[in-house]
Amino acid sequence: MKTWKTILGVWNTKTIVAIAIGAALFGVLMNFGGIPIFTNTKLTTAMIIPVIVGSMFGPVPAFITCLVGNTIADLIGGWGFWFDWSIGNGVLGFIIGLLPFYGAKISEGIFKPVHAIIYIVTCFVGNALAFGVVTPILTTAFYGGELKVTFVQALTGGLANVAILVVIGIPILIGLARRNARNTNLKIEEKEA
Repeated sequence: MKTWKTILGVWNTKTIVAIAIGAALFGVLMNFGGIPIFTNTKLTTAMIIPVIVGSMFGPVPAFITCLVGNTIADLIGGWGFWFDWSIGNGVLGFIIGLLPFYGAKISEGIFKPVHAIIYIVTCFVGNALAFGVVTPILTTAFYGGELKVTFVQALTGGLANVAILVVIGIPILIGLARRNARNTNLKIEEKEA
């Protein structure tokens, strides 16, 4: 039961508002908050959104945020619907949101160096699974698309995602954990024990 609760995340008005705002920001940042690195692939600051939503609300809210956010990005960019990439981004958001499963409880102020290392590995695995497996399978199933281009986009986009998730994501997670530790009145000794 506790596992399902962790997977589903916390659901209340705050969660729904966070998903809506997160999806909108994700969509805008995918279009206007990045540097092009390959065909329809960017080094984008949108990747900070699943870090924030996932760490504060859980895997399913992060999944929904990225799935809807990528759909919004496709519409803003005028590309139409590319559900293969939307679902791929959703899978990545879900995997990033699994922080509590390896002990990183950001809402309780807990994010230790070991959590950062596991988080880095998770970022690589999540991108490999989302864009090296899920997206190509869905590209073939939905569109019968050319997999060579999909794999090159997946590789370049995945590496760019990992760079943003690690370089910007870890300081965000540390900052959120510290803020929440102060709000829960935890002492540094208690947090590190």
